[in-house]
Amino acid sequence: MVMAKVLLVDDDAELVGMLKEYLELEGFEVTTAPDGERGVALALGGQFAIVVLDMMMPRLNGLESLRRIRAASNQPVLMLTARGDDADRILGLELGADDYVPKPCTPRELTARIRAILRRTQSSLAEDVAPQMIIVGQLSLWPEQRRAEWAGETVSLTSTEFNLLEVLARHAGRPVSKNDLSEQALGRPLARFDRSIDVHLSSIRHKLGPLADGRSCIQTVYRQGYQLIRE
Repeated sequence: MVMAKVLLVDDDAELVGMLKEYLELEGFEVTTAPDGERGVALALGGQFAIVVLDMMMPRLNGLESLRRIRAASNQPVLMLTARGDDADRILGLELGADDYVPKPCTPRELTARIRAILRRTQSSLAEDVAPQMIIVGQLSLWPEQRRAEWAGETVSLTSTEFNLLEVLARHAGRPVSKNDLSEQALGRPLARFDRSIDVHLSSIRHKLGPLADGRSCIQTVYRQGYQLIRE
């Protein structure tokens, strides 16, 4: 079995050592970087399944590192954020982070979150019952290829954005609750006051653009969640 390669970018040597040891015991191959500049160079030059990126680092902070990674790559990025630092957390999601884990976190929690992201991104783990193609109006999705098109044009989506759009497409015409979206797309229960789903869906709406009548294809259904409408 091929080990998933994880890039861990954080300047806290003690924490990095502990997380690296635990992840390797769990079957991951771990590369570390002590600052953002080195982390970005490795992320863009290596073949990593996921990048774990700390928000506060010397030389290049986590947000700028994420910005540079996203300018050239859609590989999954999991942010490590200070607990309660909502402004930076939301900005990280808006810049394209797939999810976040508040610090201090346990190695078990981080490992579970990494697995949840990878479970939905690795085509080898795709469900056998998944159709080769999903079409809803102008939207076409190829789940096993992780590819999306809108009106015949390729749409560049992050891992989590694709997951969310796939869940909505499979339930097109019906509302899906935020908790179900979090469970199925992020692999975790929706936390209280968590705005991750809203931020990701806002990004998806922007990337897809409006329908001919000016509406978004993703509608908010009061007290029920979100719905991908059929044209």
